[in-house]
Amino acid sequence: MTSEDGLTLTFKAGPGVQDALVAEAPERFFVPKYVGVKGWVGARLDVDHDWDEMAELIEDSYRLVAPKRLANLLDN
Repeated sequence: MTSEDGLTLTFKAGPGVQDALVAEAPERFFVPKYVGVKGWVGARLDVDHDWDEMAELIEDSYRLVAPKRLANLLDN
């Protein structure tokens, strides 16, 4: 999910991923309001990113929130 101004992206992360990303790169990642307590991660899009890493994080997020039938399509 992106913010209305297009400057941030929010995605679901597995256990421990949020803490690791925010600790490693607080200039890129943050704990978003409201959904951060549920493991979601915010990414600032107005800074440099490793877009291969971001693609992996987004795919992992999709697998966590999509119905299993749809998430399984990624493997086919």
